[in-house]
Amino acid sequence: MTTPKPARRALDLRPSRIALLFLLCFAIVAIPVVTHPIPPLSDYVNHLSRMHIIAQVKSDPQLARYYTLEWSVLPNLMMDMIVPPLQRLATVFVAGEIYTLMCFGLIAFGTLTLHRALFGQWSAIPLLAFPLLYNSVFLIGVMNYVFGIGLALLALTTWIGLRQSLWRYPAALLFVVALFFCHLVSVGIYGMGLLAYEIWILVRDRRAPLAPRLLPFVAAGLPFLPVIPMLLMSPTWGLSGQNYWEPRGKLDGIEFVVNVYYDIVAFTLTGVVVLAAAWASRHHLLRVHPVLWPLLIVSGAVYLAMPRTVFATYMADQRLPIAVAFMIIACIQVDLRHRLARRGFAVVLVLLLCIRVAEVQVVWDRLSRWTGAFDASVDKIDRGAKVLVVYADPRGGTDVTDLGLVHAACLAIIEKSALIPTVFNVAGKQILRVRPPYRDFVDTEDGNPPTLEQMLLTEDEPSPDGPRYWDLWPKHFDYVYLLFTEPGDINPDPDRLTPVFEGARFQLYKVIKPTPPS
Repeated sequence: MTTPKPARRALDLRPSRIALLFLLCFAIVAIPVVTHPIPPLSDYVNHLSRMHIIAQVKSDPQLARYYTLEWSVLPNLMMDMIVPPLQRLATVFVAGEIYTLMCFGLIAFGTLTLHRALFGQWSAIPLLAFPLLYNSVFLIGVMNYVFGIGLALLALTTWIGLRQSLWRYPAALLFVVALFFCHLVSVGIYGMGLLAYEIWILVRDRRAPLAPRLLPFVAAGLPFLPVIPMLLMSPTWGLSGQNYWEPRGKLDGIEFVVNVYYDIVAFTLTGVVVLAAAWASRHHLLRVHPVLWPLLIVSGAVYLAMPRTVFATYMADQRLPIAVAFMIIACIQVDLRHRLARRGFAVVLVLLLCIRVAEVQVVWDRLSRWTGAFDASVDKIDRGAKVLVVYADPRGGTDVTDLGLVHAACLAIIEKSALIPTVFNVAGKQILRVRPPYRDFVDTEDGNPPTLEQMLLTEDEPSPDGPRYWDLWPKHFDYVYLLFTEPGDINPDPDRLTPVFEGARFQLYKVIKPTPPS
């Protein structure tokens, strides 16, 4: 009678404990979102105002007076399709919170399942994605793209899981179409990860005949072919000439992965992870999946070659590193067989996440005083008013703590059905349009609002270098939001403006209409 061999101890936590740790991390990361219905993200409120218009334009005469919708094939529609139906069950702010948490959950779960597909077992290591959910790209408020990151991770997981089945092709096709409606860069992320994986397969089986290996390698690109006709039939194709490459800022894109508000927090998180990885490597507990190396080569080459602006989308290249970071996490495995290693990892993970969430919570609590005051100022605006947005400081909005004010005026769309000239309504980028004759009074090119000097110069005469939507503003607008002011700033134009409300970094004025000629 032979003695049975002792069962090999698992390298990681049990799946049930990984699930519990996942839920704990998700609950922690959700705190800033749940406690701040109007988060200080740059583009977020602007997108949220479009969601409100989509849901309410048919039932709100004031909104219908200014806005209309032109549905078309656009690579920027995921939020437009998800949030308005949610608004039927709750307010637009709650619907936005649900969508944001969906993005977080999708990215974290996508990283977890991608690791499972690569290594063949569940692991707690991919939960390191949670502290990175708050990053500088997220602060910009590019919500369609953030959703697309999680969807791309799940798409790559599905491809690997179905690698031995022909079903991987129709599944990949469905993911490509869905990713197209998130963002073009999201499609690129999936393609980049899939290319890296197929390169690894090609190298791994290098002793096999070349032709049978090349066929599936080339066929992996077939699901991406529909992107071409979809793009050609989309109004986005009209923006195909608006691209430019910029060498500066490439390092910033990498910094965006870990830096949010405080450098010390970014250094701390990075230092702890690097030291832990060094310790695990020294004790031969750390290993990486071989697909990591082609992933780094492919993503590095794409990142260096990628333009800063693609199809009039700014920061196209700087969005890439955060998505690659989640893929890199999925490629890492650490031996957590020993109880001390398991407990130590769980403690460090929760500690790092709490530090990141505390950083965001503290800053958002402070910035919410501004957003709260801004929301109070909206109550002073007449329903259906036309509100001009002006920068008192031309450099306003560049500091990370100013991002929440950049599009805060769009709250007046939600609360007062107002016309805001900075609402996103660019043909080829959004489905929202402004009706004539009000179209001449809004920004249709996604540019910067006028500065205070530009506003004052065009009070009685149009712009000398061409028509601008703020020309003759006293005649066309009812209110003016002056952003990025300093406390105690005086009324810049007492003959045309009456003070209505003053916040820490903004002022609201009512326009004194010019006397009509007799």
